[in-house]
Amino acid sequence: MNEALLSRPAVKRVAAALEAAGSPAEVIALSETARTAQDAADAIGCPLGAIVKSLVFAVEGRAVMVLVAGDRRCETDALPGALGLEGKVRRADADMVREATGFSIGGVAPVGHPAPIPLVIDASLERFDRIFAAAGHPHCVFATTVADLKRITGAKTDATVAS
Repeated sequence: MNEALLSRPAVKRVAAALEAAGSPAEVIALSETARTAQDAADAIGCPLGAIVKSLVFAVEGRAVMVLVAGDRRCETDALPGALGLEGKVRRADADMVREATGFSIGGVAPVGHPAPIPLVIDASLERFDRIFAAAGHPHCVFATTVADLKRITGAKTDATVAS
């Protein structure tokens, strides 16, 4: 089953994006689901906070992404300022998530999007030497560092986007 997961187009797109960015991260297929942060932490055997939640919102109709530690909540009021945008924030629906990222909810990766989208990283993830992000499928993740995630996504960290 693991090899079949790694050959799925969305997962291959994440692996290709990581490789193209020069990241040493590799996609890992899990035997258990990583659909939620708690599921991922349980399957990997890591702290909940080391799981990266890839959350997509709309700011005035434009898709944006925030990468939040698994043990934190997104502070949506802080998103526009952290991203240099203005406007109201609402959670993106499944169609907007797929259109903006190319992934279905439950496997949204921070890389491999069809086009760049504004992205910010929760600074609390810096507590961990190794963090785990979704890799295009609910059973796939990749391990990385905040520094590498910042480098490959072009995002900055911000302490106001999560609590």
